[in-house]
Amino acid sequence: MVFEMTRKIWVLDTTLRDGEQVPGAKLNLYEKLEIAKQLKKLGVDIIEAGFPASSVGDFNAVKEVATKIGNTDDIMITGLARAVKADIDAVYNSVKYAKRPLIHIVLGTSDIHVEKKFRKSKEQILQIGVEAVKYAKSLLPEVQYSTEDASRSDFEYLWATIEAVVKAGATMINVPDTVGYADPAEFGELIYKLNERLKNLNDKVLLSVHCHNDLGMATANTLAAVKNGADKIECTINGIGERAGNAALEEVVMAMKTRPKVYQGYTKINTKEIMNTSRLVSSLMGLDVQVNKAITGSNAFAHSSGIHQDGLLKSRDAYEIINPKDIGLEDMELVLTARSGRHAVKNALEKLGLNQLNEQQFEEIFAAFLELADAKKEVYNHDLYVIIEKYFAKHDSNVIHYSDNFYELMDLQVISNSIFPSASVKIKKGKQVLKSSAVGTGPIDALYSAIAEISQLDIKLLEYNISSVSRGKEALGKVKIQVEYNGEKYTAKATDTDIMKASALAFINAINSIVVDHMLPANQMIM
Repeated sequence: MVFEMTRKIWVLDTTLRDGEQVPGAKLNLYEKLEIAKQLKKLGVDIIEAGFPASSVGDFNAVKEVATKIGNTDDIMITGLARAVKADIDAVYNSVKYAKRPLIHIVLGTSDIHVEKKFRKSKEQILQIGVEAVKYAKSLLPEVQYSTEDASRSDFEYLWATIEAVVKAGATMINVPDTVGYADPAEFGELIYKLNERLKNLNDKVLLSVHCHNDLGMATANTLAAVKNGADKIECTINGIGERAGNAALEEVVMAMKTRPKVYQGYTKINTKEIMNTSRLVSSLMGLDVQVNKAITGSNAFAHSSGIHQDGLLKSRDAYEIINPKDIGLEDMELVLTARSGRHAVKNALEKLGLNQLNEQQFEEIFAAFLELADAKKEVYNHDLYVIIEKYFAKHDSNVIHYSDNFYELMDLQVISNSIFPSASVKIKKGKQVLKSSAVGTGPIDALYSAIAEISQLDIKLLEYNISSVSRGKEALGKVKIQVEYNGEKYTAKATDTDIMKASALAFINAINSIVVDHMLPANQMIM
């Protein structure tokens, strides 16, 4: 079977339904609407907004998404229903406010589900599915039928079910790998066989897949399905979802965009909104994205290996197959660590304007860089200024002391309580010792307000993330923040056993990065 290069692949996002089933990830109405608004901006074709029969709150949330987000022709809104009248009514009554509503029905087809979960005969289950589709079809023109646990189902029974529900009026057939059991080659073959039969039966019915990640193959299985004729993919942002999660929307979409000849299809996803969507979902659900996760992990476009940095600086395609700007990032990040090679450090110095160093000068500066990197783990531009200044101070007394512009934490005290959270800081700037105290809505707000007052910079905190980098009583906590100043975004990190100290150090690193951006080039340090 040959597929056209221009074949459109539909994208159903189930972050608000399957994604919300993650323990602790419950969203309120406002949060659901915010995510739905961003999903529409991202360009998904269908939003599965929830499971309306599960609670009054979820019913109202789906209804609000249908009313406020589904009010245009460019998006469909659906909710999940079991193959029972009450569930179908709940979906209909919540999604009917959308311009393009869809009823999504799910019923198992594997022997495990039929015999052990439902305790009915295969014929009984098939008939229940048919009646459910007929009823849903009497309410709305668009009906999706999901054959739950399809990847562990008997093929001929699976096909008999699909054939029967299509004849009953289903307009989309979804084939889930519900427990992440499938192998990509096996799943691709299943979709190929189903697609061939389905297109002969009714070529207007969309064939969809919904893959889980229990064995880490959700993205691979989804892409195998696309290669073998699937018209539609069901995904979540950041791959969140039940148990080990779902196929990650950003991974599937970027694989298709990066390898168009392999997958021979396209989506209407605006990939430049991927990072904004990822960050919003992560923030509102309180679920951190693992740092090394493909596409949306914080290290996905960060390079610290000297070999990689050298290759990237010579030619970006040596180690980078996706342009960070295509997913909404500003650029790749060359992280300066003890593993960074000479090429990366020389490149960083040149960006600061110091491009006239002879070999001996550079080698001495590089040695000082390695010494600091071993102690500090990650070196920032303001650290490079200090290294350069110390080097030239040894060789020339007429040096502009740019380090006098940088801030250094001396001490801090944070009081955390529900009534009056406050913080006091002592910070060194050149030869000055500056002190400030502030109150805030919480201890971090108070701490950052005190530091911001000293810097006298109007800084907006965009992101604040804590993660553990070791275990035990002396566990290290890492804080990563993103701030905005004059429309520019700055990211900074710090690590310490005291999480408040790490928070303060990260904020000061961000402030020093802002200072660097507004300083004279380093080549003007020598008068």
